[in-house]
Amino acid sequence: FCSQQEHAYPADELMPLTCRGRVRGQEPSRGDVDDALGKLVYTGTEHLLTVVFQVLNKTKEFEEAVKKVIKDVNLDNDIVVSVFETNIRVLGGLLGGHSVAIMLKEKGEYMQWYNGELLHMAKELGYKLLPAFNTTSGLPYPRVNLKFGVRHPEARTGTETDTCTACAGTLILEFAALSRFTGTSIFEEYARKALDFIWEKRQRSSNLVGVTINIHTGDWVRKDSGVGAGIDSYYEYLLKAYVLLGDDSFLERFNTHYDAIMRYISQPPLLLDVHIHKPMLNARTWMDSLLAFFPGLQVLKGDIRPAIETHEMLYQVIKKHNFLPEAFTTDFRVHWAQHPLRPEFAESTYFLYKATGDPYYLEVGKTLIENLNKYARVPCGFAAMKDVRTGSHEDRMDSFFLAEMFKYLYLLFADKEDMIFDIEDYIFTTEAHLLPLWLSTTNQTISKKNTSTEYTELDDSNFDWTCPNTQILFPNDPMFAQSIREPLKNVVDKSCPRGISRAEESLGSGPKPPLRARDFMASNPEHLEILKKMGVSLIHLKDGRVQLVQHAVQAASSLDAEDGLRFMQEMIELSSQQQKEQQLPPRAVQIVSHPFFGRVVLTAGPAQFGMDLSKHKAGTRGFVATIKPYNGCSEITNPEAVKEKIALMQRGQCMFAEKARNIQKAGAIGGIVIDDNEGSSSDTAPLFQMAGDGKNTDDITIPMLFLFNKEGNIILDAIREYEAVEVLLSDKAKDRATIFKGKMIPNYIIDSNLEMENMDQKSSENDAHKPNSEEAPSESQDAGAVSEEPEGGGESSAVGDPDPLSPASSDSASVPMAEQDPHAPGAAEAPEPACTPGDSQPQEQNTQTESSSKAQWIRKVQPMESILADWNEDIEAFEMMEKDEL
Repeated sequence: FCSQQEHAYPADELMPLTCRGRVRGQEPSRGDVDDALGKLVYTGTEHLLTVVFQVLNKTKEFEEAVKKVIKDVNLDNDIVVSVFETNIRVLGGLLGGHSVAIMLKEKGEYMQWYNGELLHMAKELGYKLLPAFNTTSGLPYPRVNLKFGVRHPEARTGTETDTCTACAGTLILEFAALSRFTGTSIFEEYARKALDFIWEKRQRSSNLVGVTINIHTGDWVRKDSGVGAGIDSYYEYLLKAYVLLGDDSFLERFNTHYDAIMRYISQPPLLLDVHIHKPMLNARTWMDSLLAFFPGLQVLKGDIRPAIETHEMLYQVIKKHNFLPEAFTTDFRVHWAQHPLRPEFAESTYFLYKATGDPYYLEVGKTLIENLNKYARVPCGFAAMKDVRTGSHEDRMDSFFLAEMFKYLYLLFADKEDMIFDIEDYIFTTEAHLLPLWLSTTNQTISKKNTSTEYTELDDSNFDWTCPNTQILFPNDPMFAQSIREPLKNVVDKSCPRGISRAEESLGSGPKPPLRARDFMASNPEHLEILKKMGVSLIHLKDGRVQLVQHAVQAASSLDAEDGLRFMQEMIELSSQQQKEQQLPPRAVQIVSHPFFGRVVLTAGPAQFGMDLSKHKAGTRGFVATIKPYNGCSEITNPEAVKEKIALMQRGQCMFAEKARNIQKAGAIGGIVIDDNEGSSSDTAPLFQMAGDGKNTDDITIPMLFLFNKEGNIILDAIREYEAVEVLLSDKAKDRATIFKGKMIPNYIIDSNLEMENMDQKSSENDAHKPNSEEAPSESQDAGAVSEEPEGGGESSAVGDPDPLSPASSDSASVPMAEQDPHAPGAAEAPEPACTPGDSQPQEQNTQTESSSKAQWIRKVQPMESILADWNEDIEAFEMMEKDEL
C-alpha cells in the first residue's frame, strides 16, 4: 500500500513491475480494460478511503486520505469512462468513504471538520453519469464522457448499441444510496428503471438472462447465461438491494432467478453456462474465475451446501495452479492462464467462515496470503499473473486488488473487538465498499413495491432460508461443512476423476453426479453402462433415430431407478426445449466456373450475421480469392486481389465477425471461412452456425459461409489447378439450367454426404438427403451457434445441435441428444480427452448417422482428379455447345 502511494499517486493504478503509476493515454492502450481508468485518482477513491483505514483502526490516516481526495480528485475530465466501473469503483468509493466519515464524526474524536464533502463529490459524479441513461429502454450506454456526456459532438461516445447485463444491472446500491443520502430521488429512479427493464426482458420459460443486451430494443445479443462474467453482479445486486432497501420485489426477482440457476446452471460442484432458450444445453465447457463470488452470495441467500461444494472445487483448482485461472475447463485444466489478482474467491471464503465458523476457511485464507507473497509479490507491490502455469507476471495491479482482496482477508482473521464499528451494520457493494443498512429507512422517495412486476410463488424447497444470515448457521454440527467438502478433496488431482456408483455415494465414499440428459452421448460406452444400471434400454430404429425405454425393475438399485426416471424426464424436457428452437438451415457453395459448371455443391454452415441468403434468392456469385493474412484477423494486405470477389480465409485467431468486417472493408462481396482442423468434414460432424462477436453486427452486409476442411480443400484444389474459380453462395443449390440460361447439363451433385451420383438416376432415393431440400435438414447437417475466439481470450460458444433420440418410460417420445461441436475454438488449448460433463470428442460425433438406414449413401469426398475423370464426356459436350453458340 505504501508503494501505491509512493510510486503511483495520483495516478489511477500502480504498475508494480516498473514502479510507476498508470495514467491513461500515457501507456499503451489495453482496450476496454482502460475504460476503468478515468483520471479520477482511483488510488484515492478506492484505496485511501476504503481499503485499510476503514477496517484497521487507522482513523488518523483515513482523515488525511479524505483531505487528499477532496483536494486532488477532479471529476470534470474530458475522458470517456465505463459507467459500470466508474459507478462501482469511484462512486462506491466516495459513498463508502462518506459512510465511514460520518460514523467517525459521530464518535466525536476524528473528522469533526467533515461537512459532507465526499458526498458532494459523489452527487456531482452521479449527475455526470446520468446522461448515459438517455435511452428509450432506460438501460445506460456502456460509456460516458465525464465532461460532455454521451451525444455531444465532443463526447466520442453514444454510438454503442449493446451493454452487458451486469453493466446495466449493477447500479442500484450506489445510486439508491446516493439518493437516500442526498434526498435526490432521480438516481435511484434511473437505476430501478434499468433493473425493471432487464427483469421484463428475461427469458420467460427459463427465467434466465443473457450476457449482452441491446440498450435500445432490449433484444438479447448474447444468449448464453451463467453466473460469471457479464452477469455476475446483476444477481448480487438484486439480493443486496433487498437487504439495503427492504423492497420485497428485489427478493422475489432474485428467488426466481436463483431457482433457474439451481435448476439449469448449477451442476454441483460446477456452474456451467447454458442457453437461455434451451437451458438444458451447456453453452460452453469451461468456467471463468468471476463466478467465484457466487458461493458468498449463496451464503447471503442461506443456501449453504452448494456454496461449500463450489467453493471447495475452486479451492482445489487454486491448490493445483496456485491461483484461480481466468478460465478453466470442466476437468480443471487451464483455459485462460491469466490471473489479475481477483478477490472473488477470498470474498466467498470470508462469507463461508462467517456462516459456518469452520477454521478450515482460515486455513484457506492463509493459503491465499502465502501464495500472494510467494508468487505475486514484487518490490513495488503485487503483480498480476500473466500465466499461472509459468508464474510469469504482468505489469498490472488493478484497484480492486487493494479495495477487496486485502479487506476480505483482513476481515477473515479479525476479531469483533478489532473493529472500530460493527460490520454487521453495513452491506458490501460488489467492490467491497460499505453502505450502512439504516439507509433503508431514510428518504424513501420510491415506492417500495413494484406492483407492475408479475411474480409467481416458487417452491422454495431446494433451499431452506430466504433471509440473509451471517450468524453461525450450524453451531451444533461443526462437522457439517467438512462432510460436504470431504468427497471433493481429490476432484482436481486427476485429469479424469473416476466416477463412483450411487451405491458407493450412499456409503459416503465420494460423489458422482448422476448422468444428465444434456451430457448423454449414445457413442460413449460409459454412458451406455450408466443407462443399463438405471434400467434404461437404448434401441436403434430403422429410420436412424434412437429410442430410450426405461424398466425400473431392471435397474441395479432403487437409487439407480430414481436416477433413470429423472434422466427420462430431463430428456423429454430437453426435447421440448429444442423443438421450440429454430435453427438456420445449411447453405450451399456451388462451383459454377469451368470445368465444374455448377456440378459441385458443397454443404456450408450459415452465419448469424451478414446477408441472409434465404431472402436473396439469386445468391451472391463471384470469383474466389485467398486473402492475406489468411486468417483475416487484421487489415487485408491484398485488397486489389479481393475487391469484388468472394474471399477465402482460414478459421481461427479471431471472431468470425471480425473477419467479415476486414474483408468487407477490402471490397469483398462475400466470404468463405475454411476450417483449420485437418480432415474435418460435414459427413462426420454436424454443421454449425457462425455466431457474432457479442456486438451489433448490422454493419456486416456481405454473406458469410463456413466450410469444413475437406469441403474447403475442394475449392482450394480447384484454384491450384484452374486459377479462376467462380462460385455461387446461396440458400440452396441452383438448377444449372437457371445458372446457364437454359443450357442442359447432367445433374451431378456433391453434398458432403454423397459421393458423386447421377441425380437423374438417383433422385427418388436421394431426395430426402439433399442439403437443398425443402424439408428440414438431416441430422448431420443440424447447426448450432459457434463464435470464434481470439487465442488466449474472448469468449466463444461451441454447441452443436443434438442428434434425434427417442426416450420412453412406458411409451416413447422423440427427444434430441446433446453433443458438443468438436471443432469449438477452445479445443486447441486442451487436446487431451476431456471426461467431464459438457466435453466431447470428434469420434463421438454423429452417432445417429452410424445407425441410420441412409448410411449406405455416406461416402468420403472424392479427390478432384477422380471427380473430373467422371465428368470428361459432359465437359466436352458442354464446351462444344458453347462454341456453337459463340
